[in-house]
Amino acid sequence: MNPDISSEASDSWTMTRREAIRRTALMLGVAVTPSLLTGVMHAQASASNRTAPAYLTAKQFETVGAIAERILPKTDTPGARDVGVPAFIDLMYGKYMTAAEKQVFADGLLEVESVGAGTNPGGFAALTPAQQDSMLKRIAEAALGKEGTFFHLMKELTLLGYFTSEAIGKKVLHYDPIPGRYDGCIPLSEVGNVSWTR
Repeated sequence: MNPDISSEASDSWTMTRREAIRRTALMLGVAVTPSLLTGVMHAQASASNRTAPAYLTAKQFETVGAIAERILPKTDTPGARDVGVPAFIDLMYGKYMTAAEKQVFADGLLEVESVGAGTNPGGFAALTPAQQDSMLKRIAEAALGKEGTFFHLMKELTLLGYFTSEAIGKKVLHYDPIPGRYDGCIPLSEVGNVSWTR
């Protein structure tokens, strides 16, 4: 950061980014816990391009990747794995979750794995997409009306990791860090953009 920028300006930038993340989370229908909000401010850059876990076990990392991919599968846009969501979740787990959140998350992964292993010895990641979806639907239904469950944490982390990733910012949300003048009504074809709200 430029040393000429006052700490007040720096705090203002941080709060603006924090507010942007909060608003994104509200738009996506997730409530971000304070620990996750703090972590997302730092985790995205550190997690990019990592394919091995630093904090989760290899089995947990595999399960996290499979769940994230079912929440946001690859279509005409990248899937959760394509943009590094498992590595993002691994870093959030290791550095930014509270002890209580870590316990809920680890217990949830253990439950998913044990139920998955009952169907397929390879665990959740080895199940068919339909079987995975069925299991996740049961977990989501069990979490209805509750707060701070494994499903809530997993959904929050997946959506935050996905929509704060550089690839999604550039290719799907079309983030422009230095916008030009404001023209309120331009045909999308003129700016080479596609509607990300479809």
